[in-house]
Amino acid sequence: MTQPIRVIAQSLVRERERAGLSLSEVARRAGIAKSTLSQLEGGHGNPSIETLWSLCVALNIPFAQLLEHQETTTRVLRYGEGSRVTAEHSNYQAILLANCPPGARRDIYQVVVQPGADRLSPPHPPGSVEHMIITRGRALLGLTEALEELGPGDYICYPADREHLFRALEPDTVAIMISEQN
Repeated sequence: MTQPIRVIAQSLVRERERAGLSLSEVARRAGIAKSTLSQLEGGHGNPSIETLWSLCVALNIPFAQLLEHQETTTRVLRYGEGSRVTAEHSNYQAILLANCPPGARRDIYQVVVQPGADRLSPPHPPGSVEHMIITRGRALLGLTEALEELGPGDYICYPADREHLFRALEPDTVAIMISEQN
C-alpha cells in the first residue's frame, strides 16, 4: 500500500495558496491542529480519510484534487493499484481510479470495505452526490436515515451533502464510487 503523502503535500500547499488562506486559517476551518497541517504540507504523516475530507471542505475542493495530478493521457490501473487512503475508525479503503479535468468535479474510486466498523461520512460540500456500484460482496449503504442493502451489480445514488454510511455485510466487499461536486 502506497501512501500518496508527497502528492497530498504538494496539493495542500497549492490549494491553500490558491485560496489565499494561512496555515492557521485552514487548520481552524478543518478542525485540526496547525502542527498537523504543517506536517502534512511538509510531506510527513499518514492522514486519515476523515482528515483529508475536512481539509477538502475547508479548501472547498474535491477530494481527488489532493490525491492525484491532472492527466490527459490514457491510463490503465490494474486491480489494487492507485492512490490509496484508509479510514481512521473503520476498515475502509478508498482507491482513486480517476479524477476530473479542470472545471469538472467528478471523481471515481474503488472502495474495499470489511465488516466491523461502519464508515460514517459527515456531509460533504453542498451539492455533492455519490453514485455507488457494488462489484463484490454485499453492503448496507446510503443516507443514514434511509439505508439500502445492495449486492453485486446493484447501484445507488444519494446526496452526499447529508450524513451517509457504508457498512460491509461480507468480507472484501468492493464498490465503485463516483463522487460529484457542483
